Amino acid sequence: MNQKFQSIKGFYDILPEATPLWFKLEDTARQVLAQYGYNNIRMPLVEDTSLFVRSVGEHTDIVEKEMYAWEDALNGDKLTLRPEGTAGCVRAVIEHSLTYNGPQRLWYIGPMFRHENVQKGRQRQFHQIGAEAFGFDGPDVDAEQIVMLARLWQALGIQDVALQINSIGDAEERAAYRQTLITYFEQHADLLDEDAKRRLHTNPLRILDTKNPRMQAMCEAAPKLMDCLGVATRTHFEGLCKFLTQAGIAYQINPRLVRGLDYYNRTVFEWVTTKLGAQGTIAGGGRYDSLVERLGGNSTPACGFGIGLERVFLLMQEYGITANHTPDVYLVNVGELAEKQAFGVAETLRGLGLNVILHAGGGSFKSQMKKADRSGAKYAAILGDDEAMAGEISVKPLLQAGEQKRYKLNEVVQYVRG
Repeated sequence: MNQKFQSIKGFYDILPEATPLWFKLEDTARQVLAQYGYNNIRMPLVEDTSLFVRSVGEHTDIVEKEMYAWEDALNGDKLTLRPEGTAGCVRAVIEHSLTYNGPQRLWYIGPMFRHENVQKGRQRQFHQIGAEAFGFDGPDVDAEQIVMLARLWQALGIQDVALQINSIGDAEERAAYRQTLITYFEQHADLLDEDAKRRLHTNPLRILDTKNPRMQAMCEAAPKLMDCLGVATRTHFEGLCKFLTQAGIAYQINPRLVRGLDYYNRTVFEWVTTKLGAQGTIAGGGRYDSLVERLGGNSTPACGFGIGLERVFLLMQEYGITANHTPDVYLVNVGELAEKQAFGVAETLRGLGLNVILHAGGGSFKSQMKKADRSGAKYAAILGDDEAMAGEISVKPLLQAGEQKRYKLNEVVQYVRG
């Protein structure tokens, strides 16, 4: 027997019934990004493995447990399917000297890959829109990206999403805080689970983000990073808060918000919802001022975010947001002359700007009209031998009441669009 193939666990098909809502999400995001002057960049799906080890962090879950990495059998290169977009974008900025003539605002869209436990809103191939701003060191760009996301939620019709922000300081401040945390957690070693013990001396800040109920109270009582910040970092964060207040954006300062990637510094933020259970973060990001230099470029301040498109899509469904991608016209053709002319008539109508499905495969007038009804088209364009000889076409509304009328081809568009 022939093998029946299925998609790999965590890799899924987006079927035609879902794509109109995906188009709405993606097109709306493109429009909002354009309003803020962000230009599209397209990076490859595969990068050198060391790019992610050096940027994301050797002791992060992504690098330790989730990356799809392999050695190329043809040349021995160590390669990885991108687990996130920022590292590849930074690599491209450095490689092509994109900031040579000044700051850059960039955005990208596409699939990312992580070997995670598959859940609602969490797949092993997932899709993100990311935005990155290079060469801006003030909190105004941090605020701009947060406000841009707020505008996107509004444009999509998404409500009840909350903004959480924090400052995780600069490298020196974080190093001092890291040692303070290690000392604190060592004093409460009996409460640490295995994951926390593993992170204790490699990435203790991530322990604060634990979901283990047994550790919650202990983490709440831990020393706060905000108390270790210097004047410059505090001033930056206070500036961000002022911009958000000025823009009318409500926010919550969450001292346990650290994000899961090593490259962040100063501002970190997440947009979260309670509508999707455990997968409540729909977008997150922050500042990463040392990453460009760490990856071989000149010292360049930077800030960016990623949107989890699957989660936003689910949220749109939760709010009953819909989208249709239906043809304008279904072209029915019956008769010897009509069948000969139908292909050319359909092309003429498309050339005039209409979306046209041409009935193919013959069949009676009644059976073709049934297919026209099922197509979702707004109108049936009926081409019989009489219409063909007269250079006309009959048009019948399908989605609302109305009379069937005959038109010259160049008049059909005005009627359908009007």
